Amino acid sequence: MVRHVLFDADDVLQQAPQTPQEMARPHLGDRAADFIRAAFTDERPTLAGQGDLLSLLAALLVEYGVTTDVEQVFADIWLQVTVSQESLALVGQLRGSGYGVHLGTNQDRYRGRWMRDELGYGDLFDVECWSYELGHAKPSPDFFTAAACRIGAAPETILFIDDRQDNVTAARGTGMPAIRWDLSQPHELLVRQLVEHGVDPQVAIT
Repeated sequence: MVRHVLFDADDVLQQAPQTPQEMARPHLGDRAADFIRAAFTDERPTLAGQGDLLSLLAALLVEYGVTTDVEQVFADIWLQVTVSQESLALVGQLRGSGYGVHLGTNQDRYRGRWMRDELGYGDLFDVECWSYELGHAKPSPDFFTAAACRIGAAPETILFIDDRQDNVTAARGTGMPAIRWDLSQPHELLVRQLVEHGVDPQVAIT
């Protein structure tokens, strides 16, 4: 029986107003797409806690001849998100019904700490599973094994929600039931999928 729900963040709880390329354009112009591809390649190890993203971005900005402060560029691209109030309401409903509600997301330490403090995720969830703290990033099965260990529950009792099919498939491979859903879809669909897994946000678990 599912007793816990593990939420991804980007495109499940929050979303950016534009694509990363569009947000990078004021700083990079026509080179924005190339810059984002290079930045995301550099970022990947930092999601598992290896390396320092701001240092890597600073070096990349020098390579592209951009003199804007790296923290400003980071804020203009990585920190431009809007939190879905409907998703937050669902988190609150599930917690009120007795489920353990947790966060499971790929983030470097700078963005993760900002989300925890500025977006309030540190208070919203029972357990936070940040990839940079776990040392593993989705879709590695080790992420889900480590998340279940941190939550303190068997994988089969944790329902995972993510917008990416590769992450959903990886979670299922560890025994964790999983739903693919994103903010382009109605929340009513997510609730129906939760109910199909025996999780009714309006009914207290016994």
